[in-house]
Amino acid sequence: MHDDHDHDHHDDHEDEGRDTMETPVFVTPTPLRIAVLTISDTRTVETDKSGGRLIDRLQNAGHKLAARAIVPDDREAIAKQLREWQESGDVQIMLTTGGTGITGRDVTPDVVESLCEKMIPGFGELFRMLSYEKIGTSTIQSRCCAGVFGNTLIFALPGSTGAVTDAWDGILQQQLDIRHKPCNFAELLPRLSES
Repeated sequence: MHDDHDHDHHDDHEDEGRDTMETPVFVTPTPLRIAVLTISDTRTVETDKSGGRLIDRLQNAGHKLAARAIVPDDREAIAKQLREWQESGDVQIMLTTGGTGITGRDVTPDVVESLCEKMIPGFGELFRMLSYEKIGTSTIQSRCCAGVFGNTLIFALPGSTGAVTDAWDGILQQQLDIRHKPCNFAELLPRLSES
């Protein structure tokens, strides 16, 4: 069983101050409906620090938590939940945490790639660049990724609280804010299903 070993080089002891540190928050004028999916064989809502961290960050930025779920490291369970959210029409952004490493049970990026019409390679590249500044070459083990799934975007993040904090603070907070210039994902959401 794995809990959040992928990208756990952002150990939680390095992360202790992040919960209480003042992070500049810029409340977006255009809240997005964001779902958080934790992928783990062992976590519960009570022990899901990474999912909780993402929820805190997105709500503090003015976005709405559309849904939250925890599923095991299982291709079918992950795909089923992501499909349900996409088909519901109630979710614009899906954030997953966990299962992005290279062990046999780490299947999240494979599921995301199977569902998405287009991948966004720059997301994983930028995340690993930011992560390299903190954990050095250990970041190479992360297969975090993002893609376009119908009229939604999926961002698959590692399972550690440090990694999800870096992804939110370093990339997603800006890219999900419609005011960010010269461009952002928020302004592109209405155009995702153009033909």
